[in-house]
Amino acid sequence: MKAIAYSAFGAAVDVLRLTELPTPDPAADEVLVRLTHSGVNPSDVKSRAGGRPGMTKPPFDVIIPHSDGAGVIEAVGEGVDRARIGQKVWIWNGQWRRPFGTAAEMIALPAGQAVALPEAMRPEEGATLGIPGLTAAHSVFGGGNVAGKTLLVSGGAGAVGNNAVQLARWGGARVIATASPADFDRVRAAGAETVLDYRSPDLAAQVLELTQGKGVDRAVEVEFGLNAVMLEQVVAETGTVAAYGSALQMSPVLPFRDYLFKAITVDIVLVYLLDPAQRATAIDILHRAHAEGGLVPAIHARFALADCIAAHECVEAGRRAGAVLLEAG
Repeated sequence: MKAIAYSAFGAAVDVLRLTELPTPDPAADEVLVRLTHSGVNPSDVKSRAGGRPGMTKPPFDVIIPHSDGAGVIEAVGEGVDRARIGQKVWIWNGQWRRPFGTAAEMIALPAGQAVALPEAMRPEEGATLGIPGLTAAHSVFGGGNVAGKTLLVSGGAGAVGNNAVQLARWGGARVIATASPADFDRVRAAGAETVLDYRSPDLAAQVLELTQGKGVDRAVEVEFGLNAVMLEQVVAETGTVAAYGSALQMSPVLPFRDYLFKAITVDIVLVYLLDPAQRATAIDILHRAHAEGGLVPAIHARFALADCIAAHECVEAGRRAGAVLLEAG
């Protein structure tokens, strides 16, 4: 099979290569999926570049990157119902703690990580659900129903943030979002009632004014370290910060006393480690929201499998209006 692989950390142009590797056989309780799409996420790019603290070399001799994808089940291993052969699926955790991900023509992985694609969902949409979709769903609904609540979604133009805005609005929440002014219209179209400039020096005051001083019930946060102080000011008593990122400040200074006396919960969201019940809930939310028109995953760019270098560079460049996909089929 054709695959993109790397064996050393470095720039995409230096380490990614199109190669031929043996087609894997599905082991017991696994399925073999012929991939049509592979999702390229910032985490994939950081891993390839060697951006994980303490890692000086890749954990495997050869790595096929990417955790998200979509395709069709071509074969099954022992213990898997043969009726699944021919089923369209989307994939999560394709390359999490495993060497071979979705940047290839085929992938073998545990059957539970290949989710049946809803009839009304296109494969390219399914390929966006693994990291951006599940992260958004758990960040918004990890504390339960949001109907009637007010949510603050930071980075509402990003892949996770835009999904979170859509899902929160679908769930009946009032949504306040932050973004760059150039993206305000797109974030409003996703369902935000109000969009604020994330760089505004009086952002906290604006959020409090919009909530009549009560604050927000839940904040979905992409840059926790930079915004920890602001969040303490705008999150209501017993509210929650669902933080799924802090790339610009990985060692934040937390005003603990202020968080303590408002009893603010900080929920650190790492989508790779959702427990089975949490993941099943998030998958159900994504499927129902999509079926009801409440979630339309945005796709920024598509590249051929052989153009994986350009896809990684596209993610690194930032300013994306949605997911970046490889088309493997």
